Amino acid sequence: MNLKIAQLGQPVLWKVAEAVPAQDIATPEFQRFLADMHETLRAAQGAGLAAPQVFASRRVFLAAVLPASHEDAPPEVEVFINPRITGESRETAESWEGCLSFPELLVKVKRPVAVRIEYANAAGEERVMDLAGFPARVVQHEHDHLEGVLTLDRAQSSRHIIKRSEIDAVECE
Repeated sequence: MNLKIAQLGQPVLWKVAEAVPAQDIATPEFQRFLADMHETLRAAQGAGLAAPQVFASRRVFLAAVLPASHEDAPPEVEVFINPRITGESRETAESWEGCLSFPELLVKVKRPVAVRIEYANAAGEERVMDLAGFPARVVQHEHDHLEGVLTLDRAQSSRHIIKRSEIDAVECE
């Protein structure tokens, strides 16, 4: 089932999400929720989706950060349950980020270029992943959603927020 994506202004986007109890992970209800999130992410053609974005204040997100199944395929999606960013690089970079909760905007955000994240996967198995570049950015963006932080909150100024349709004008400066 395709879930409704919360848009800018919905209070759930600014709340700190609740941990998912380990015993809930294997339940048919939670696994159905993960499948619905995956379907919603695929339909929206996003790189990631956090539970608060579908009106569920749970510490879970999906991110397309795994190697593609074949050469022309997009990255595979991983499920991150109760994730913790446990390390980050000193090196940072700025980049424009989009968000499914306000798809008409892009926000320039400065983030570490690499992170280590610990989490439980969809089967409830504990995992550790080291990511760099765009995958690291996606994971940090989605993790922010679990903390009630939006890219808009990270913008240095209003000059770092633009309409998606105007990116060419900004990049020409």
